[in-house]
Amino acid sequence: MPNDSSVKIDIDGSKYGVEGSLKKFKRLCESAGVLKEYRKRKEFKKPSVRKKEKTESAQKRKAKEASKFRRSTYKV
Repeated sequence: MPNDSSVKIDIDGSKYGVEGSLKKFKRLCESAGVLKEYRKRKEFKKPSVRKKEKTESAQKRKAKEASKFRRSTYKV
């Protein structure tokens, strides 16, 4: 019985060819979040570093939203 993290792929090689099959595989891996999970687990980060990165990205997102808001209010 496969886990939730496993991906089963059935690709008909005669229908798609090698290049098409590879593209389909990449799309399925991307949609399943395999690459994102791999990059996340590639190296260990201390919880304090993760927390710091999270707060920095939140601040960056807020600044970007504020900038968009300011630009939209000044249009005439």
